[in-house]
Formats: sequence, structure tokens, C-alpha cells
Amino acid sequence: MAGEPREIAIPRPAATILLVRDAPFEVLMVRRHAGQTFSSALVFPGGTVDESDWSDAWLDLATGGEALDPAERALRIAAFRETFEETAILLARDADGRPVSCRSTARDDFRTVVAESGGTLWLDDLIKFGHWITPVNGPKRFDTHFFLARTAANQEAVCDGGEAVALEWASPESILARAAAGERSILFPTRMNLRRLAESGTVEDALTTARARPVFTVLPRVERREGGMAVVIPQDAGYGETENFHPREEMAGHAAGQPGEG
Repeated sequence: MAGEPREIAIPRPAATILLVRDAPFEVLMVRRHAGQTFSSALVFPGGTVDESDWSDAWLDLATGGEALDPAERALRIAAFRETFEETAILLARDADGRPVSCRSTARDDFRTVVAESGGTLWLDDLIKFGHWITPVNGPKRFDTHFFLARTAANQEAVCDGGEAVALEWASPESILARAAAGERSILFPTRMNLRRLAESGTVEDALTTARARPVFTVLPRVERREGGMAVVIPQDAGYGETENFHPREEMAGHAAGQPGEG
């Protein structure tokens, strides 16, 4: 009935990785195809947790996750899986800690990819970096965990041609500068996490800082202002900036944690 409050959408668990490398210090960004959520924006590789990410079959293909609860393990596996699907970067290592490469032709079956690589997913390689939940008024909501991870210098990112249509390695500062100049589109949470990443100058510095920093769950609220809408986050979130104003009312994309598929 008209006038009745809309049912609040339940946020879908999602995970994304800020994949960084040195010489120079850069982060990998992807742009998704037109059928994906927020297709024009540069985002970090990632997406929603799939049912397969919960499988106990991963216990033999993952290292370092003994202390993780099933939900946290599924988030990390989803982050590894989505990154591989979108960029072809396999973040798996052998027993000596050396990166392994994809040897499987069954690239749509991530468990097979990992099993045939001769390595395992080192779950502790993913460092918590941020946690954003889409505002309660959003029609499509995500509960997104941002992770930080190092990639080997010789690992080449390859666009999958499906979910991702473009890949870009760049320094956090350059992405922010081009977005400010209108040359790139980035979502508010992406911008905030790029600003945080830009505080570091090397991969090791970024990882050390992230390990020491508590993760604050950010649940933005959307406020109507004169001439548009504002997405507001708490000062305690520690991003330095507390709101993002936009003259248009379709604010979901600017307030989402990090979009998944669809």
C-alpha cells in the first residue's frame, strides 16, 4: 500500500581485495561490464559470497584459517575467488610460501584451480582494511569487507572479458587525482579507502599499518540536503572525511560498501 514503509533489504555478504605491489607502489582497479552494478566506476576486484565459498572442501585447500569462524573463512575465500575470476591473479602459495600459477583449464571451478596449482590459499595473507555496509534505505545492499593483500611482482593481471572489462594498476594518489578531475569515476567508499591506502608509500608499510589499525564498521546514512543528497559517515571511522554530497538523488552507488555482481 502507498505510504507504507519499504521493507529494509538484507545486505549480502561481500568481499574485495586492495591488491598492491611495489616499484612503484600501486593498487589494482577494475571496471566492470555494462550489465554489472556500478559499471562505470573503478572498483577493487571482489564480489558477493557464493554458496561454494562455505564448503568444507576448502579446509584441505586453505592454510592458516584454523581460528576463523565459517563466515570469516567464506569471506576470504570469496575474496580470493572473485579476484581470480576478474583478474586471473591466483593468490595461492606452496608449502614454502612461494606463489604458484594457475595450471587448470577449468577456470570456472575455483576449487579445481587451487587444487591443480599445487598450492593453497593462505587465508592470513588477507589483512582486514575496511568494512562498509550499504545504508538501510538502499534498494540493493552489501555488507562488504575490504582486505589488503600483496601480489608477486611477476603476477600479471588479465581482464576476464566477462565481469571485468578493464584493469588498471595505478598509485592511489593518481586515481584520486583523476577522479577529482572527472577523468575517472569512483564510489565514495572506494575513494575513502584509496585515501587511507595513500597514507603508505610501500606495500610493507601499508600491510603493517593495516594490521595495527582496528577495523570500524561503517554504516553510512543518507541525508537530504538543499540541492541534493549527502552520504554521512561517523568521524570515528577514521577516514578524515565525514560526508559526500551529490546533487542527484540516486545515491546508492556512492554509499554502497563495494558492489558485488548484478
